[in-house]
Amino acid sequence: MGFTSLSRRRRRDRPRQPLPITGVRNLSFRDYPGKLCTTALVAGCNFRCPYCTTPDIVLTPHQVETVPRREVLDALYQKRRFLNGFCISGGEPTLHNALLPFLFRVKSMGYSVKLDTNGSRPKRIRKLMEEKVVDYVALDVKAPLSRYPEVVRKKVDVGAVNESMKLLRRGGVDYEFRATMVPGLLDGGDLEEIAQYLVGSRRFVIRRFMGGRTMCPEYSEVKPYSVQEMWAFRDRVAPYFGDCVLQL
Repeated sequence: MGFTSLSRRRRRDRPRQPLPITGVRNLSFRDYPGKLCTTALVAGCNFRCPYCTTPDIVLTPHQVETVPRREVLDALYQKRRFLNGFCISGGEPTLHNALLPFLFRVKSMGYSVKLDTNGSRPKRIRKLMEEKVVDYVALDVKAPLSRYPEVVRKKVDVGAVNESMKLLRRGGVDYEFRATMVPGLLDGGDLEEIAQYLVGSRRFVIRRFMGGRTMCPEYSEVKPYSVQEMWAFRDRVAPYFGDCVLQL
């Protein structure tokens, strides 16, 4: 009995790894719908999407320079009178144990908090919702569920992603699902399959892939879908959702 108690106490006393914040966008009108916000990027991800535009924080998270937690919190405290939102993105923020206590601090300043996630950690998303430290969750839908391993280039628990989707649809926080249209990976048929599965969801955002520096170099040269094609995608799936937004 005494040994078990001591062991538990040592686990509790073990230093927590800091949240690896690798960059901060001080002012954004776009990252959090309806809010003027600051956005923080967190290193580390369990997916390897070939079109990812932040390969450094995914492939070599321990080599990327980080911003001290205290520095971020101090800046948020100073800006609390004219900002009303905070977005935590990545990478994949839910990989980190330090996420919950960090968001507690942000919420204590009066901010509304948005989480960007790939949905692979439903238990952690549920915990954040239960503790009321997130007000809005954006879940990136990478592909129809049957194609997830192919698109994210990693072994993935599709059941966990599906659980996160269901959790948001029946949960008490605002949310959106979003998909990035990458030529050669997703087409209109894939998008409609996603829409049919998520039919009735509050908000769906269709994003246009724009190339640039990517995880797999060949995707940096991929020609994006045209604006006309993007509008056609939006028109095709808009009837499935309460709100369907095109992000060009």
